[in-house]
Amino acid sequence: MSDFLETESEIVRMLKTVFDPEIPVNVYDLGLIYKIDVNGKDVAIDMTLTAPGCPMADFIAEDVKQKVQSVKGVENVTVNIVYDPVWNKDMMSEEAKLELGYL
Repeated sequence: MSDFLETESEIVRMLKTVFDPEIPVNVYDLGLIYKIDVNGKDVAIDMTLTAPGCPMADFIAEDVKQKVQSVKGVENVTVNIVYDPVWNKDMMSEEAKLELGYL
């Protein structure tokens, strides 16, 4: 596996350890991660929240940043909170839908 794919795979693995404290499903499977851009040692992540004005937004974004920064070879992480497109439950993985009773 190339270093790039290995890094991206490890980033996804770390994102699956980040949870919204109010929802028992990780941010990746919830479909909150819109884009992961790896450029050498820099990573930019576009993500959204389940609702604008989420009181845990800063906490979740900081958790994403810290966990992704722990990946070998990653030095700088930028987390951009975006609201376009607006998140909806159809963006969740099948596993997340099952966990939350949508299937």
